[in-house]
Amino acid sequence: MKLVIQNLTKTYKNGVKAIDNLSIEIGTGMFGLLGPNGAGKSSLMRTIATLQSPDSGLITFGDINVLEDNMSLRKVLGYLPQSFGVYPKMSAEDLLDYFATLKGISNKSERQAIVKEVLEITNLYDVRRKHVAGYSGGMKQRFGIAQLLLNNPKLIIVDEPTAGLDPAERHRFLNVLREVGTNCTVIFSTHIVEDVKELCNEMAILNGGKILKHTTPQEATKELEGKIWKKVINRDDLEENEAQFNILSSNYNQDNTLNIRVHSDVKPSDDFVSVTPQLDDVYFIALKQDEPVLI
Repeated sequence: MKLVIQNLTKTYKNGVKAIDNLSIEIGTGMFGLLGPNGAGKSSLMRTIATLQSPDSGLITFGDINVLEDNMSLRKVLGYLPQSFGVYPKMSAEDLLDYFATLKGISNKSERQAIVKEVLEITNLYDVRRKHVAGYSGGMKQRFGIAQLLLNNPKLIIVDEPTAGLDPAERHRFLNVLREVGTNCTVIFSTHIVEDVKELCNEMAILNGGKILKHTTPQEATKELEGKIWKKVINRDDLEENEAQFNILSSNYNQDNTLNIRVHSDVKPSDDFVSVTPQLDDVYFIALKQDEPVLI
């Protein structure tokens, strides 16, 4: 099933245009929505999830007109917001059983089977009797995935799910998401480029409520082959180099010198070497090109 968004617009009462005439089509698999904080990612996620209405536009998922038929979408939707609630002192198993009842699974043996299945998928079966309130951040996020899988969703939306997770928890969480994302549409919103690189077969870069680029991670980096250059400079020379070159990023070496990465169709100067493009380069170029020109 395909999610189709056409000419979607949302302006808040304070005048902030969170979604700006946005159109995009998203098919089956893992789709990464990449953008800085404040880019409009959560506004778009909440609108698709029918938690807020846009000012104008159209959203369809398969044959469901999302804006006119919220309930039909909610039946096939799994949604994990940025902050996922406060937990009562209940075990994961009991809480999932309760959620399954709310989602209309009235048969007790059916509920037990689906709860066991989602606990196993999310690697929480061994801690199923622990209170969710006592789970680590990564375990809570995996529990969030477990609860959204109870209704066998066809569209899954996860909003900034790895923010604040330590590397091991992040890795476990991404593995779970990778597993559930094989035969449904998963929209994964993040400001972490690495998440998209590791996980997504398709991606879009969003800023200012607009899609700046819609591509695949492989195609995006391939476009930049032979156009990314690196050189080492003293930190005192950064300002001078910024004035001279289109610097995408800079990072420190152990001796306090800086590696700078530059985007240029030709070799910027003799002291630059060509380097393999990375998804970070794609992201920084898209954001730089979107910056207003100062006159």
